[in-house]
Amino acid sequence: MQNTKLMLTSLPLVGLLALAGCTIPGVYKIDIQQGNVVTQDMIDQLRPGMTRRQVRFVMGSPLITDTFHPDRWDYLYSIKPGGGQRLQERVSLVFDSNDLLVGLAGDFLPGTTREEEIMGRSGGTVIKRAPTEEGEEPAKPGSLLDEIQREVDEAESMPVPTVEPL
Repeated sequence: MQNTKLMLTSLPLVGLLALAGCTIPGVYKIDIQQGNVVTQDMIDQLRPGMTRRQVRFVMGSPLITDTFHPDRWDYLYSIKPGGGQRLQERVSLVFDSNDLLVGLAGDFLPGTTREEEIMGRSGGTVIKRAPTEEGEEPAKPGSLLDEIQREVDEAESMPVPTVEPL
């Protein structure tokens, strides 16, 4: 009888400890990936005027083909690292009435890899700001805007430290 009472009181305690073991820090949690994996190399292969078939060959089938916007393909990718924040990337491709690629919008820029963007180097694509129609001129020498631009141009990028694999 004494053993039965001891076992009945210890059973919930053991159950609670077992449940608490599920949330112990250091327990491996898997990465959850969903959607289309889109890389910078895939984006760099896209050219205006490509047909839907050529785009499908490069990018794969779109995750979303909207009934209300048949000329737009959406590629979504999300990853939730074990125990981390969910990250999401999105790319939308727009076609004209002749099924030719005319536009790209989303989290990727043509011609710049993520590593180059982080390191501050250009991947060959140079985007220069042209004067606007309102008559905006480039910064005058000696002005505050010119000084800020010079400091930005002279800034040196530093490599991002990486952890050596075990």
